Amino acid sequence: MKPFTEAVIAIIMEIPEGYVMTYGQIARLAGSPRAARQVVRVLHSMSRKYQLPWHRVINVKGEIALKDEAAAMEQQLLLETEGIVVINKRVDLDTYQYSINERK
Repeated sequence: MKPFTEAVIAIIMEIPEGYVMTYGQIARLAGSPRAARQVVRVLHSMSRKYQLPWHRVINVKGEIALKDEAAAMEQQLLLETEGIVVINKRVDLDTYQYSINERK
């Protein structure tokens, strides 16, 4: 497994219940600020295998970015179960965004 992929998995595993992170934020912390789409790839291909809390990752606008309506609804329900308020598929990042100290 590539170091970037390992870092992405580790960061996603650190997101506590009741908080979210953005794809770009995770990419930046994993050492590749322009690799948000790679974070999507990791989530898509490895969420089940590593039991990642995939639902805690949203886009930079605070929106659920899944195109599939059923999957988007599942993500919303999982977030709401954790106490996160979701309105029109959007989460208030000022309230719910998790910050991990920048890794060097």
